[in-house]
Amino acid sequence: MTRQQLSELVDALTPELEVQREQVLRTRRGHERLVAPGTGAKAKLTPADRILVTVLHLRKLATMDLLGQLFGVTAMTISRARQEARPLLEAHGHLVSTSTARLRTPADVATFIALDPTKTMVKKTS
Repeated sequence: MTRQQLSELVDALTPELEVQREQVLRTRRGHERLVAPGTGAKAKLTPADRILVTVLHLRKLATMDLLGQLFGVTAMTISRARQEARPLLEAHGHLVSTSTARLRTPADVATFIALDPTKTMVKKTS
């Protein structure tokens, strides 16, 4: 997947991911917001990062622990991001194929990217 394709995917899914997150929070609260949006606890990952870690994990390129190290969060945060973003990817017809590469350390990631930065990560299904 090229950077442009990833950017287009993120641009397409980010608004829906935000709406989905707000619906989950509304359900958890049991009512509409009492304070303005943007107040309260901030998400640890941006919507773009949630989509990216989902794609990387579904490709089986990296473990949740490694992704957590790379993004400065816990493996549980990566797991939650994957649970949020995966249904949106599938609903929009994006099939994430498994990679043969397995990355376990940040150095492995740097080496993999240096070899071929344009490797395809996601295929659009018809």
